[in-house]
Amino acid sequence: MSTATYTVTGMTCAHCVSAVTEEVGAVPGVTEVVVDLESGSLTVSSESPVDDDAVAAAVDEAGYALAGR
Repeated sequence: MSTATYTVTGMTCAHCVSAVTEEVGAVPGVTEVVVDLESGSLTVSSESPVDDDAVAAAVDEAGYALAGR
């Protein structure tokens, strides 16, 4: 199992958390998504190494961005 942590910018409410969780959870191979609104952290677990580009695209699709990207 592989785990990666990111920082999401622009989230302000529980709906934001839900949107990010849903989009990132749909990335192939992702087994768990944990989003913390207060810190903006996004932790993604998967069977194999997490595809950073796929996670970034999913966060973008939800309407937010990964810090540093």
